[in-house]
Amino acid sequence: MTQTPALTTSGQYTSPAIALHWLIALLIVCTFGLGWVMTDIPAGTPTKMQYYAWHKWLGVTVFMFAVLRVLWRATHRPPALPSQLPVWQRWAAHLVHFLLYLVMFAVPLFGYLLSSSAGAPVVYLGLVPLPALIEPAPALKPIFRAAHIYLNYALATLVLLHLLAALKHRFIDRNGVLARMLPCCKCKK
Repeated sequence: MTQTPALTTSGQYTSPAIALHWLIALLIVCTFGLGWVMTDIPAGTPTKMQYYAWHKWLGVTVFMFAVLRVLWRATHRPPALPSQLPVWQRWAAHLVHFLLYLVMFAVPLFGYLLSSSAGAPVVYLGLVPLPALIEPAPALKPIFRAAHIYLNYALATLVLLHLLAALKHRFIDRNGVLARMLPCCKCKK
């Protein structure tokens, strides 16, 4: 499969890539925040059940947009990194991006497995019942819960590393790496 160059004259990502990046980032922050808050709500309350439903809807949405993002990236080459970047920074950037994609899929998958193992259906947006991935399995529930939690912390760590690297490129290196993913021209300078 040949890749369509995603470079514009400014070396920026394409508009769909930028939109998917920021939409997924926002959804991940919302999903993580909701997951954090809902764990402190007393069990069995309507509020907790509603928060869990919203959390699942957001997780499924993140998964769907991550699929779209991977498909877009597979067919649209990202702009090249600046040639002056040290090799270790190029390697680190590729590794963190790979891990981000991997964990973006793993977190909702293990959340879905957790729901399936608990016998708790996932009804997307309260309208579309999704099939259980496995039969209820109470013995697997703590394993899937732990994996979901630890993968969320891994995702938060990777997002923080990604953010810190972007800020370093913007304010210390001033090399235009962050500008490639900004949606507005005024922010790039």
